[in-house]
Amino acid sequence: MTDLIRSAGLSYYPEVARSVGLDPRQMMRKVRLPLACLDKPDTPIAVAGLRRLLELSAEASGAEDFGLRLAERGGLTNFGAVGLIVREQATVGEAIAAFSRFIHVHHEGMRLDVARDKHTVSVTLHLRGRQPSAPRQAIDMALGSVHRIIQSLFGHDWRPLEVHLHYPPPHDRKRYREFFGCRVTFNADDDAILLSAHDMERRIPSAHPLIANYLRKRIEAIETRPASWEAKVDEVVRSLLASGDCTVEHVAEHLACTRRTIHRRLAASGTSFSAILDAQRAYLVIQLIDNTRRPLADVAVQLGFSAQSAMARWFRGRFGCTVTEWRKGMRGEVPSQTAA
Repeated sequence: MTDLIRSAGLSYYPEVARSVGLDPRQMMRKVRLPLACLDKPDTPIAVAGLRRLLELSAEASGAEDFGLRLAERGGLTNFGAVGLIVREQATVGEAIAAFSRFIHVHHEGMRLDVARDKHTVSVTLHLRGRQPSAPRQAIDMALGSVHRIIQSLFGHDWRPLEVHLHYPPPHDRKRYREFFGCRVTFNADDDAILLSAHDMERRIPSAHPLIANYLRKRIEAIETRPASWEAKVDEVVRSLLASGDCTVEHVAEHLACTRRTIHRRLAASGTSFSAILDAQRAYLVIQLIDNTRRPLADVAVQLGFSAQSAMARWFRGRFGCTVTEWRKGMRGEVPSQTAA
């Protein structure tokens, strides 16, 4: 199953790519990631596509710390609602627990295990994937981001006790020591950050318990991610339709697969791409036509119709009336949005 991540993970990719002599758009085309996601941080993209982009970028540029460079520029804002709820916790320990609890909302294939003994807390990273272990650049970016987030809760003078990485040492170990500010052990059993148990009690001055409670309820309402191919395609279609750029080819880019794969997987689930697109169009069109000042030609373009007349024929067939009749109250049943 394709794991998805919010495209906010690529927010600083163009900047980092250019800094090491790469053309970011050319690199994204090579791995078939949609360029439009650079401007839309909440767009779902395939984790596999992001991982290929990181590995190819490191290889093409010779920057073996490419993943760390991305993590270095990121912060809580890259994690959207997850970052907000982390920031509003009362203590660092509660913030790390919240990050571990909700990280899947941002990155479906990422899990953090937090273990504590009398003196030490370990935050262990797990990245799901087909390989026995995730690619190195993906690990660097993810664990580096975790480090940056914890550091932001303390201030830049904070350092972990140790960092463990399961892969062999790079050519430049110094770069890793400078980034994490502590001893870095390679060929370890896992990928983890170790910090003092005492650090977990540190209060976060900016925390607001009422805001934290509100955010928790909001994020709990959206945290269930789609598990089936049908639901994942539905989620991407809904996102792309909102921006007026939805085709099966673009959906395939977001899921890091081919259009053939989408058609085959959906057929096995007893549905089709056209059925999902039709359902999402029906949900969105009734919102768009409520704005009588918006030209119907523009609505047709956003929904992916070749012309306004094509949308008019579809609308009559779908709702049993014209747009004008709908606006006058001669309406059929209002479609419900497919559950993600």
